[in-house]
Amino acid sequence: MNNKSNTSFKKILSDIKSVKIQGAENVAKAGINAFLLEPSKESAKKILKIRPTEPLMQNAIKSLLKYKQPKSNAKKFLNDLKKSHEKISKYGAKLIKNDMNVYTHCHSSTVIDILKYAKKKQNKKFVVYTTEVEPLLQGRMTAKDLAKSNIKVIIAPDLAAEQSLKKCDIFLFGADAFTKTELANKIGTSTLVKLSKLHRIPRYSCGVSLKFTKSIKIEKRPSQEVWNNREEKIEVINPAFDKTKLKMLSGIISEFGILNYKQFVKKAKEKLNKI
Repeated sequence: MNNKSNTSFKKILSDIKSVKIQGAENVAKAGINAFLLEPSKESAKKILKIRPTEPLMQNAIKSLLKYKQPKSNAKKFLNDLKKSHEKISKYGAKLIKNDMNVYTHCHSSTVIDILKYAKKKQNKKFVVYTTEVEPLLQGRMTAKDLAKSNIKVIIAPDLAAEQSLKKCDIFLFGADAFTKTELANKIGTSTLVKLSKLHRIPRYSCGVSLKFTKSIKIEKRPSQEVWNNREEKIEVINPAFDKTKLKMLSGIISEFGILNYKQFVKKAKEKLNKI
């Protein structure tokens, strides 16, 4: 590997770690690109440990390690990911009705594409509610992305989430990881799902099945993202994700359609065994 490739490899890993590259699918694509620059077991280990709560990237890298010529398999993996994403957009858009208020959380490319599909392809009129999502304000990214597609967005502080949620007809959110009993997503998801259930609002996690894994390790982000505090008696914590029980969901929207969690888990396991 030449110096230019080494620099590019390190930069990709740095961008993933610093969350300059956001979203499970974007992280997976970046991880694949890094591995193709330096296709070795040592490189794979470095990539796999950079973001522990991203099984889509982990499954991709583990799959590529099986092949002597990983480039062709990477192309196949990314093509399958693209097709799965397109299917999810169509399935999810079916749940969006005219004059509906939709709640979402954080910055999920999958949810954003569902909403864009409902707007552009099906000409549906609806309003999206979201929160800022501290400390990195990914909710503002979601608002900007949707506004570019002429979708009205109402954004509020994180602690106003319940006030916004009560006005909504459905809650759509992404997922960074699925297991047979729970999912991991941006911190706050678990609370929002509980609130949605309390207010009888349907709640759906949206994501490709290749985010399935046996267990979830919750990533802790640097405390400086919250508050660059140096006082000895003050500890700042910054958990990036939380876990939500799958049984709390109304369903999971994946490339398999809109399924209950047991149906989804069965199909996800089958697909993962084939890659």
